[in-house]
Amino acid sequence: MDYQNHIKNLLRGLKPLKFNSPVSHVYNPVLYAKKAYEIYLEKYAHAPKEVLFVGMNPGPWGMAQTGIPFGEIIAVKDWLGIEASVSSPRNTHPKRPVLGYDCKRSEVSGKRLWGWAKETFRTPDRFFDRFFVANYCPLMFLDKDGRNRTPDHLPAADRKPLLDVCDRSLREMTDALSPRYVVGVGRFAETRARAALGEYDVVVGRITHPSPANPKANRGWRPIIEKELTELGILL
Repeated sequence: MDYQNHIKNLLRGLKPLKFNSPVSHVYNPVLYAKKAYEIYLEKYAHAPKEVLFVGMNPGPWGMAQTGIPFGEIIAVKDWLGIEASVSSPRNTHPKRPVLGYDCKRSEVSGKRLWGWAKETFRTPDRFFDRFFVANYCPLMFLDKDGRNRTPDHLPAADRKPLLDVCDRSLREMTDALSPRYVVGVGRFAETRARAALGEYDVVVGRITHPSPANPKANRGWRPIIEKELTELGILL
């Protein structure tokens, strides 16, 4: 994968976008944690892949800190073997500081996803031989109180240009990785994958999102998603 060109295209598309109230702060870890994201793509984004997992957008204690999708810090450092310098967003909310790899908070979604990958495949090489993990949208949105605003809850006038950029980026990644399956981690990501890849010869599906805010995930995420993957035809 030509990851440098992919990043350049993504940043070029995002640069002119403007976001209005209730969004007050926008974090772009592809920009301020670019080195870590480059390492991730260089190490693991090699074609072809069987499955491309697609999340929604960065979480405040995951990719917003590390630059890696679902980037729970311990998993990124100790299992993925990635640690790099991270600067700060241009406009940082005081309730959501970016401390990079020194952040002491843990993102549960990333801990669950990468923990499952480690338990199932043991090594990153075995996992990434078949799978890759990306985010549909690289931006994190906060309101004036520091609350997370997901892309599906942005005002329509702001959402449409963003979705156009993210759709193009997903198609570019799909072209580069040639997956047989594109699996949304949650409903929103699946919906966007279907919209962006309607003419592609790929199977689009969904697994349950690992967020602790999702009651279903808290009842045993691993067996749930392994059943969902099997039903899609993905054998572990």
